[in-house]
Amino acid sequence: MHQRRLFIAGLAVLGLLSVADLLAPLMTDGETPPMFIAVIGSVLGLISLVAIFGAHRGSRAALVVLLVIRSLSALTAVPAFFVPDVPAPARMAAGVGIGFTILGIALVLGGRRMAAEVR
Repeated sequence: MHQRRLFIAGLAVLGLLSVADLLAPLMTDGETPPMFIAVIGSVLGLISLVAIFGAHRGSRAALVVLLVIRSLSALTAVPAFFVPDVPAPARMAAGVGIGFTILGIALVLGGRRMAAEVR
């Protein structure tokens, strides 16, 4: 049962990140992040939310889609560390988002791995 809790916790973390991505166009000033990045993130967030429901129901394909999409979403935050004139709060938000993405993916994979070992 412990592995199921890890899996659900990971899905919850990834779900919160997906909702934040979905709302990104409403929270940007158009420059940080640029609107096109916020819109891409919003689309990735929507796809992630759909994949979370499939993964929760046991779909391996939905889980793969979720992990790939959340990884791509985290990668869209990486330029914040290399583009000049990005405000410190935006860099911090990018770092937190990347960190929580890694945490969510680790929890999901850890829960799945433990479940496989129990069988």
